[in-house]
Amino acid sequence: MMSKDLEKFKVNNSFTFTVEDSLEQACNAPEGSAGIFVVYAIEGAEKELIMVGSTGTVQNDGTLKSKNGGLYDKIVNGHQFAKTGRKYSWPAQMKLEGIAALEVVWYETFNADVKAIPTAVEGKVLQNFLDENAKLPRWNVAF
Repeated sequence: MMSKDLEKFKVNNSFTFTVEDSLEQACNAPEGSAGIFVVYAIEGAEKELIMVGSTGTVQNDGTLKSKNGGLYDKIVNGHQFAKTGRKYSWPAQMKLEGIAALEVVWYETFNADVKAIPTAVEGKVLQNFLDENAKLPRWNVAF
């Protein structure tokens, strides 16, 4: 679906997260990084894209205004579903929806080798999803 757009981002990885896991321990995204993360709900052999997020702001002079925690902090402590970090809200929401596991794939989109504005990449992935599904992923409230 979108892998072609994301292939140029060589610094990437993924991790799986279940309700029993600690998101702080499971998350292998780097601190001080900027980029996007794509979340899939895993149902047996099926994977459904349920969310796209990003972190990192590019300043006028072309440098990154990085929140120190980078992708790691955004994934683990970023607020979603409530005014509380995902390390708390994700397991609660997974129980609510009967999701056994999440796969989180992250990409550094802005570093020494590549300069793609994280929100622009996030927007492109969401646009592709919208084109295919006529709606946004179910955990994306709005964009």
